[in-house]
Parts: sequence; structure tokens; C-alpha cells
Amino acid sequence: AGASIGEDGPSQMALEDLAAFRAVHSSIVLYPSDPNQAASLVRIMADHPGIAYMRTHRGATPTIYAPDEPFELGGSKVLRSSDDDQVTLVGAGVTLHEALKAADQLDEQGIAARVIDVYSVKPIDEDTLRQAAAETGAIVTVEDHWPEGGLGDAVLAALAEVEAVRVRKLAVSTMPGSGKPQELLHEVGIDAEAIVAAAQDLVRAAAPSR
Repeated sequence: AGASIGEDGPSQMALEDLAAFRAVHSSIVLYPSDPNQAASLVRIMADHPGIAYMRTHRGATPTIYAPDEPFELGGSKVLRSSDDDQVTLVGAGVTLHEALKAADQLDEQGIAARVIDVYSVKPIDEDTLRQAAAETGAIVTVEDHWPEGGLGDAVLAALAEVEAVRVRKLAVSTMPGSGKPQELLHEVGIDAEAIVAAAQDLVRAAAPSR
């Protein structure tokens, strides 16, 4: 699902799927970023007594996790972290890969970025997100989905009681057309370039004025 479907166009993108299934009572919503993670999450789905939904992306992306990497319902994975982190990048599926690219680019600019894979969209890992908010003070969420009801809103709900955190939500805000996946990610503003710009804005806003 998502704009990253590419040439098949918007009729195949299902840009509202996360919102639809998050709203179903007792459902779980999972969003893997690589094949090993997907296989592990399928086993979690099989053990769930209620409705389970998995969102996948079509394009070929790097494998991040080993076949024996453990995952749990309601969990997440922190893929980049340091004591100097100034901003947290939150993604899943194809946008996790864009977040990792963005973190590399930010590092070259002297900005340390934490990266969190929120593969369990519902239930979401509130503790890890709240810790990141407390430690970095700034969060960029990025999703290949409409702005309403998806990953960004799930993160905002988890942070509802956290004070003094700045959140920038990147999502698909205009109807995509047909094109190459990377071109569409850029067009709708959810590629690494857009993530870097959002992170820079948040870090700049947090810097003391002179």
C-alpha cells in the first residue's frame, strides 16, 4: 500500500488503510519494513484471537533484520540512538528506510537523529516513544498514508500527556499520480529530503536565540 506502489497509480494505494483498521475494536495493525520482520509478524498475527491487519509495501528495500530478530506485539525497534540525539525520526515500512537515509544525511550536518521503527502501529510502544520525546524533545513522524488516522496520529495519541515535545507529521497530503516510487515519495513530501528539512526546522526552533 501507499504512494510507493508507483506506476499503478492511486487506485491501488489504499492510503486510508491504517486509519480504517486502527478504528476497529480489538484489532492489531502491523507494518513490517523487511521480509524477515514480515515473516515474524505473520506468526504474531496467527496467534491473535481478533482482527489482525498487516500493511506491506511493494518495492525492493534493504533487509534490516536478521531472520532470528525477536519482535513482539506492541513493540518497536530503536535503530539509531545516542546520548546526543536532537530529534527522533519515526517511520515504518518504506518510510523507515527513508528515515534511515535522512539520519545519515543529518549526521553529516552534525545533527544526531534517533530512528524508531514503529512496526506495531496498534498497539503502539508508548514507553519508547515517550522516552524519545523526553530525551530529544522533537519528533518527526513520516508515513506513506493520508494525514488522518495513521502512524502519525497513533504517535500523537501516545504522546498526548508528554509536555514540551515538538512534533512534525509528514504524510501524503495530495492525491498522488502514477510514477516511479521514489519520484512519488518526493512529490508527496515523505522522502529523506523532506524528513531532513523537517528535522532541521525542529532543531533550529529548539536552538537558543542569540
